Amino acid sequence: MVNPWLAMAGGGDPAERSRTVRGAHEEFVSGGSVSPRVRAVVADSWRRSAAALPAAEFLAPVELTDAELEEYRGAHPLASVMPLFRELLGTIAEDGAHLLAVCDASGRMLWVEGHRGVRSRAEAMNFVAGARWDERHAGTNAPGTALALDHAVQIFATEHYNRAVQPWTCAAAPVHDPRTGRLLGAVDLTGGDHLAAPHSLALVRATALAAEARLAERDHGSGGVRGHELTALGHDEATLTTPDGRRIHLGRRHSEILVLLAGRPEGLTGDQLTTELYGDRPVPPVTLRAELSRLRRLVGPLLASRPYRLCEPVETDVARVERELEAGDVRSALRAYGGPLLPSSEAPGVCRVRRLVEGRLRRAVLSGGDAWALQLWADSRWGEEDLEVWERLLAALPASAPQRAGVAAEARRLREAYAPVLRAGGATLAQRTRP
Repeated sequence: MVNPWLAMAGGGDPAERSRTVRGAHEEFVSGGSVSPRVRAVVADSWRRSAAALPAAEFLAPVELTDAELEEYRGAHPLASVMPLFRELLGTIAEDGAHLLAVCDASGRMLWVEGHRGVRSRAEAMNFVAGARWDERHAGTNAPGTALALDHAVQIFATEHYNRAVQPWTCAAAPVHDPRTGRLLGAVDLTGGDHLAAPHSLALVRATALAAEARLAERDHGSGGVRGHELTALGHDEATLTTPDGRRIHLGRRHSEILVLLAGRPEGLTGDQLTTELYGDRPVPPVTLRAELSRLRRLVGPLLASRPYRLCEPVETDVARVERELEAGDVRSALRAYGGPLLPSSEAPGVCRVRRLVEGRLRRAVLSGGDAWALQLWADSRWGEEDLEVWERLLAALPASAPQRAGVAAEARRLREAYAPVLRAGGATLAQRTRP
């Protein structure tokens, strides 16, 4: 069975493959149809890229430079494993034919290292630290597509959506927080056609796993007793991490129950929990009891009854965001915010917490006037259509900011898109522009 994440089968002709895919790329760009000769993972990425980008040849935007870049990457969790990345991939990157790149979960390049000559060529396409290489800003590429799919992947030459990047081949793998499973970023090797061989994908995947293991060792040796941790922001189904590092994937209803109980350490009666989960819908008491019985089989003595409560404190990513906001650290709150709480949940109690947390964080971003925080919110899935944030970002950016033109264009597009609603009046600007 052919590995869909590999660019070429062993023994393939890179030159012939490049010509074949180049023709298919031109067909797609001009007519929108994708040839069956293109890998499905690449075809899907081309469609996402075409929906987000106005052209098939462009420069990825540079968002962070100088001191701001140093501050941001110095505080990033992957900074602690950068020596490991250099140990495992640095020698390859210094051989004059490759680059080692590490990006955050938004596709923002944190480090791009390698031979000076290769880096100089890469700079011509803005493959530099501080630039955004997620699919939405750079089109199909290994680190951006690895982040989009949360899977290691190779992207070969003309498989890149952006023509300016087609002389290059790359292989990248995502890196996760070993305790919570949260996506931290990706590690990438970029170079010539020879990287299309299977070994490059195996190498970056092994490097990502080694980084996750190193992060786990660091957590284990940091001292103190770790308790249960619940990760629910940005995911339809939550993950509970136990003190011994075991991760329990929860179904949607169980996710809702644990989120609600974690926020109410005093516990909830059966009637209260039923209302929080089902609202005014008539639900037989046996329905809730059955759900709680199944949940207890997963989490054991953590769940108690009369009232329903958690017997031990459970640290949640929601509480982490709230603590950072209480401390006035908006940037740390944004880094902890993985997205709306259980976004597909319709449970009234969950919906209320979701609105409160997102609303409070958004207000802090808007009122702070921090261009970095505004940019991070505007670039997120939940903030990309938020006109008020884009306009506040434009006002906060200095005239010399490299991304200013792109921000101005996006703010203008959104204002034109919302013009009929804005003219109608009757709602606040925030209400009009929220997704």
